[in-house]
Parts: sequence; structure tokens; C-alpha cells
Amino acid sequence: MSYVSYSKSNGIAVATIDNPPINALSIGVRRGLMDAIERAQSEDDVEALVIACAGRTFVAGADISEFGKPYEEPSLYKILDALGTSSKPSIAAIHGMALGGGLELALSCTWRIAQSQAQIGQPEVKLGLMPGGYGTQWWLRLAGPQVALDVSTSGNPVSAEQAHEWGVIDYLVSDPAVDLVSAATDFAQDLIRKGALARDLSAIKGPVNNVDPAVFEVYRQKNQKKWRGLVAPQKIVDVLATSCALTFDEGCALEKKAFQECEHSPESMSLRHLFFAEREAGKVPGTDKATPLDIKSVAVIGAGTMGQGIAQACASAGMSVVIVDRTYEALERAIVAIQGNYGTSVARGSMARAKADRAFNLISISSDLVAVSKCDLIVEAVFEDLGVKQSVFRDLDAVAKPHAILATNTSTLDIDLIANVTRRAQRVVGMHFFSPAHVMKLVEVIKGSQTSDEVSATILKVTKALRKIAVFAGNEEGFIGNRILGAYGREADYLLEEGATPWQIDRVLNQFGFPMGLFAMRDMAGLDVIWRIRQEREQKGTRPAYERYSVLADRICEQGRFGQKTGSGYYRYEGRTATPCPEIKALIVQVSADAGIERREISDEAIVQRIMCAMVNEGARIIDSRTAQRAGDIDIVYTNGYGFPSYRGGPMFWAQQTGLQKVYKMVQEYHMLYGDTWRPAQSLAEAARTNQWPACQA
Repeated sequence: MSYVSYSKSNGIAVATIDNPPINALSIGVRRGLMDAIERAQSEDDVEALVIACAGRTFVAGADISEFGKPYEEPSLYKILDALGTSSKPSIAAIHGMALGGGLELALSCTWRIAQSQAQIGQPEVKLGLMPGGYGTQWWLRLAGPQVALDVSTSGNPVSAEQAHEWGVIDYLVSDPAVDLVSAATDFAQDLIRKGALARDLSAIKGPVNNVDPAVFEVYRQKNQKKWRGLVAPQKIVDVLATSCALTFDEGCALEKKAFQECEHSPESMSLRHLFFAEREAGKVPGTDKATPLDIKSVAVIGAGTMGQGIAQACASAGMSVVIVDRTYEALERAIVAIQGNYGTSVARGSMARAKADRAFNLISISSDLVAVSKCDLIVEAVFEDLGVKQSVFRDLDAVAKPHAILATNTSTLDIDLIANVTRRAQRVVGMHFFSPAHVMKLVEVIKGSQTSDEVSATILKVTKALRKIAVFAGNEEGFIGNRILGAYGREADYLLEEGATPWQIDRVLNQFGFPMGLFAMRDMAGLDVIWRIRQEREQKGTRPAYERYSVLADRICEQGRFGQKTGSGYYRYEGRTATPCPEIKALIVQVSADAGIERREISDEAIVQRIMCAMVNEGARIIDSRTAQRAGDIDIVYTNGYGFPSYRGGPMFWAQQTGLQKVYKMVQEYHMLYGDTWRPAQSLAEAARTNQWPACQA
């Protein structure tokens, strides 16, 4: 199959890449490009070469199917070098997106022409990598150090119009009706007439002359907290700073060496694992053959914080939204809060004012449930109480149109118990958003026993429109995320009784990479809320007899210490500033004594090992029960919803990197020490034997 076609007219050759859907730089594309470059160089009747792409985009990156495989020649480096040393100039014609290696292909051309709606960028850092095809050197020389730092370390795309202002794009085609290739050949012909085709961009020194080294150090300090645990952005800054005193070729050699160091880093392996895991998470049995519904209108039941976030997320995706609540006071607070959120986005520059206004104008409010009667999707976001939610769903079932989908934003409750109070159980589904819902990327989607494939396919489509990641979970209490949170929270409580303190455990979790420690997080959420849930579960009598109950959290609540909102919880608070509390330390010691537990010194390493092993073993049990389809789904949930550091790849990937046999052995040892709470999961035992997590359960 030919991935690159070649044609010529009036002295201009055109190489057109056609490798849908994103014209990735596969081996077939690279071979075709090299042939086109060599052919244009050898033909006497060719004065310039235009590189363009068929389909909806310019080259949008590498071929991900080749990740981890031996790299075949010609490499991208050989193509870039061939363009740089060719005696005949080249013009990149950019539409859609030019990203990563695709952008570096364009940057290595002599000239760049782009549709004004196009975007370009260096997203490598999001995979723990850095520009590796001379990208740092081009950006440094064409746009200067500040732009090079921003573009390369953020990984975010920029508009062709902005790139044109920087001098990275040479010519813009503003009219989308104009044929880009024709415009590129006209541009080349005009340059020929002017005798201005040739130029050596690698010799540009202007933007890097007399750069103050403090620019790079200030930038590093500014981003120190955000880059904690990340290798790639630090390497980018190092390369850019050093390259200011180097030639183009010396800078390229430095970049190549740094890229290889990033490529083999644990950080990059973790981020690439998550990249592929996210793609796999969208593969849900039955949805590939179902036709998703077109969701244009959404109703959100409940005007609280969660309802506000869900409404804003839907409106930002272009859906009309009605928020329904019993009181106008709650509705008015919701509208003010949403308006404030949009205002903040505009002030930060993350959203244009016109777009924010369009989204806000899509939101209406009502205190009458009849307002949902014409909506395609209705998302309930009321109090986490089964009786309350069942009552809401009975009422919704009576007023919603027959084909409307009813979704519940429950974080723990049985979907079937909610669906079965309606006459449309096949159209009921769980959508567990995470707070703040307009920001957090994760949605746990829970299928009930009767949820149809059509509904599942529709929710997949909706979450993509919301720019969120859907992970499907089985209908078991806690689903994926909260079930694991319960397991490692239990072990953290036990560690307190055995000798640790809340601030030691939180410090260890912070050092591991969590943005907030477990006990600080509990204080922020409100200990009274967790206390009520804990009491309800105890009343149900569902806790296994072998699992000891830690009373410490109850004792804290009995003293009226509910966290930040009361000024004390596990910590003492001045505003939101937490400080260790001697009274809590004394209470922990007393609870340990009452339980007959002898306290001991517990090392930081022991805390990490025990909490991580609890997460992994519970994750494996979730795979056993098919609550999760695959280990990667668990990693996606934890890195996107629970603060697990993405540069560690998630708890299940952590186990792989640590060694599945080693983790299994540690769990066995805990089983011997602490009983059936630590019974090793079948999937963990199988993973230890085969050195990989079990394949997807259909």
C-alpha cells in the first residue's frame, strides 16, 4: 500500500501523505516521504517540494502501534536531515493538527503555510517524553526561549494564528474554502519569482543571543510544584538553557540524548501505559454493535455542587441544560456559582469570553420536575440516600419521555435497586462524576443488570463529548474507586492503631505523589458525612466477621471534630491550614490501648508497602468479580479520580513495576499476620504466576 503519493506541476512537486485517521508517521509513511524527498532532489524539473496530507489533518504524531517495538529505517531523523540538507526548498502545508513528530516534520521544511484554523503543538511531555525531532531547537530559534519553554513543557496545542505571530508559521490561509495545496504551490511559485526560496533557519541566532540564564531558573522555580516527580519538563528546560550557547547541530545532539533518557524513564513508561489504558477503557463489550442516541438536551436534578458541575460540563459541550431543584434559593446559588466558574475560566485565559457566554446561555433553571419532559438525558445528583434516589426516579419515570435515559450520580449505591422502581430499567445507568464535575476528567459508568447496550454506547458518546474518560464498572458497592479507597483507608486506620500518626501517613502519601494525604482529605470532605455512611454500613451488618473495626474515627466525631468546617478533625485548623494535634495523638494512643494493640515504630517504607499492597489486592479482587474489565481500567480510575500520581501509572501498574511476584509474596505475608482481610485475590495469584494481569473479561 502506498501511503505517500507524488505529483508535480510547473516545477513544484507535491508529496501527499494519506494514512488515516491522523496520518501518523508509520514506517510506510516514512518510506514514502524519504522516496519523495529523494525523487524531488534528483529531478531537474523540480524546484521545490510541498509536503501535504489528505484527510482531516496534517501529521498528528507518531504511530502508536509502533511504540515499544524496534524502530525501522528510515527514521524520522533521516527524513528531517534529508529535508535540512536538500538543495531544493520544501513547504509544509498544514491543516487540522500538526503535533509532535508531525510538527517537527513541518518545522524541518524551509517554509510553512497553514490554514488559520489549524493547531500545532509538542504534546510529547504528556507521555513523559520531550520533543525528539529537533523541536526544542526550532522553537528556540524561531520564537525565542519563553515561547519554547511554554510550548514544550505544557504539551498544549497553539493556534496557527498565534504561531504566525511568533514567526513559526510563514503564511496563513484564512478562507477555509481555498484549497491548501493550491495555495502552497502558489506560495512556492511566488517565492521562485522573487528568488527567495532558499533560507537556512538553523543558522538563526537572534532569539537566543544574550539570553539571561535566569529566565530558565525562574521558569523552573515557578513550575516546581506542578512538575514534582516529572523528569521530562526538567529535561526540556535543561536542553533549552544549554542550547542557547550551542550551534543548531550541537543542540540537536543534546536534545536527542535527553529524549532517549526520557524514553527509558519510569515516568514515561507509566504515562504511556495510561495512554494505552485510556484507549482500552473505551472498548466495552456490546457497545461496538449498538447505535448511540444523539443527546442534545440534558436535565440535572439537584442544584448542589455536583449538580452545578455536571450542568456546566454539559453546557460547555454544547448541550442545552435545565437544572431542577425544589427551591429557587438553591437554583439561584447554582447559577451564580456557574457564572463565577465561567468568569474564572475567562480570566485565566482557558476559555474565550464568547464561548463562555454561549455555554452559560444554554443553562436554564426550574423548580418544576415537568421541565425534564423533553430532555434526552436526565442526570440525578441528589443526596446519597437510596430512599431519596428511588423517590426521585419514580417521579422522573412518570414525566420523562419514553426514550429518555435516566442516570444516577451515585458513588456507592446499587443501580438495580434504583432502576427497578421505574418501568424502564433498561434505560437506567450509573454516572459517577467526580467533584468538581466540570473539571475532573473521570466518570465511572455503572451498568445495571438490565442496562441496554444502546444506553451504554450513548453514555460513551456523551462522556467523549464532555471531554471526559468513561470507565465502566460492575454494579457492586463502591464500584471501582471507592471500593479500593475503603481497603486502603482501612489499612491506614489500622496503621494508626499500631503506631503511626495521621501526619506521618499523610506525609508519606504526599512524598509518594498524592496531592493530599488520606486524613487531610477526610477532614476536607467532612468526617460527619463519612461517619454517617460508616454507621449505616454497620447497621446493615455486611462487614465480614474477620475484619476488625477501628473505632478511632467514631471517637473523633463523638468529640464534635468533623474536619475543616469545625476547625478540627484529624488535624487542628487555622482556616485551611492543618497542623498536627496533640489531642488526636493522645486519643490514638488511648484507642490502641483499649483494643489491646501494642504500638510500635512504623517506618515510612512499611506504610507505603502496606497501603499499596491493600490497593493492589483489592484491585485484583475487583477483577475477580468482573467489577472492572481489566487492570488498566483501575489505573485510569485512580489516576484521574483519586489523585494517584500519573507518573507512577496507577496501583496495578505500580505492582507490575515493583514485581507481581514480589507484591503477591507481601500480600501472602500480610495474610499470615492479619488473617482473611488479606486473603490474596485469585487474579493476583495468576498475575504472579504469568507475570502479567489477566486479560480483559468479556
